[in-house]
Amino acid sequence: MASVSTANNGTRRIQFTDPNGKRRTLYLGKIPKRNADQVRFRVEQLLAARISSSPATPDCADWLNGIDDVLHEKLANVGLIDPREPEEVVRLGEWLDSHVEGRNDLKGSSKTVHGHTVRNLKAYFGADRDVRDISHADADDFLQWLIGTKFGKREKRLSSTTVHKRIQISRSFFRTMMRHKLINENPFDGVKAPAAVVKNRERFVTREEIADVLEKCPSIDWRLIVSLARFGGLRCPSEVLSLRWEDIDWYEKRIIVTSPKTEHHPDGATRKIPLFPELREVLSEAHELAKPGAVYVVDERFRQAAQGPNGWQNANLRTTFKKIVKRAGLTPWPKLFHNLRASQETELIQSHPIQTVTAWLGNSPKTALKHYLQVREADFEKAVLGSDSQATQNATHKMTKQRETTQNVNHPKRQNPEKHSVSRGSRDVRMDVEGLEPPTSSL
Repeated sequence: MASVSTANNGTRRIQFTDPNGKRRTLYLGKIPKRNADQVRFRVEQLLAARISSSPATPDCADWLNGIDDVLHEKLANVGLIDPREPEEVVRLGEWLDSHVEGRNDLKGSSKTVHGHTVRNLKAYFGADRDVRDISHADADDFLQWLIGTKFGKREKRLSSTTVHKRIQISRSFFRTMMRHKLINENPFDGVKAPAAVVKNRERFVTREEIADVLEKCPSIDWRLIVSLARFGGLRCPSEVLSLRWEDIDWYEKRIIVTSPKTEHHPDGATRKIPLFPELREVLSEAHELAKPGAVYVVDERFRQAAQGPNGWQNANLRTTFKKIVKRAGLTPWPKLFHNLRASQETELIQSHPIQTVTAWLGNSPKTALKHYLQVREADFEKAVLGSDSQATQNATHKMTKQRETTQNVNHPKRQNPEKHSVSRGSRDVRMDVEGLEPPTSSL
């Protein structure tokens, strides 16, 4: 039905007769004979489908979907298939904006975080870029751009953790495009930016330091904020400013913590923590000073200031807290409120099982080990003292044993007396206290 021929210049062509009896030629260019024969086989299949007015076989249809636009257009020009419809351009910027806005599972603050990644993708690739034109190499280059570019008014480079998060979000964007069949593969698959846990930003805040800080707090509200973060392990501002008076069970000594951060997780909206002794005093004082009808433990004006258009924001708490810490004669530590919460979890883990502590703090053991639990200076001191004490005890015990052994050798009477009897003829003479020599008569 179809034949392959080769021109003098080495180009291949396939000739066949269409259903109307017209002679057709499909020019293939300079390709191997084996490839030309494969195309000829498909041409015969397509020709048979045209003659019988039936669809192409499944394997032939798969072959058509896999060929490039050039060969597809040549087959359409000779009447074997219909031309491909031009695909609608999917512009990166429009799709990203629509996708993030339509995410009902994202809270306002999470949409803000996703928005930072959207802004970076638009800046690098261009908002009008067709998403199908973004390759693996482009994604690799985007990663390097994130690492090396300075952002913000202060022109600072992004931290490794931030870069990791934005690559992770980018990967999820393009994974969704694949699920919607807009692209065939995810260009961000295999693009990795390890998130480094910066240990030098960890800081254990001692009870002595917090005592100094609490003395410099300008109001009962600030003493509550600091105490709830350090001795309750509450997230600040969301959990601290969401605590209500009705959440405190004075009789059972329990506190119900409302957690906006984990409310979308199963059973994550609230958790219970003990009414720790360090909290009871400050909460009792605040309860006596509370205005009639007050709902929230910390004055509600703090909560109103922390509510932004996209959810919780910092409400300038860090700026004020830094001033309080400096007034206490201390140097403000990194991650001011996070390290308060981490210090409480580090202390609790010394006396309670990790599953209990993480249930109280509202995180997982994996997260606690990676981001919260710290090595304190006191841990080193305890280890050194414990080792020295044990070594001294062992040495003393060894010396005592050696002394007892020596004394037993030098004093046979301390051993089994039955082993020290001497046979004299038919009589058994037991060794007396005087030894083997008979007593000397007195003069």
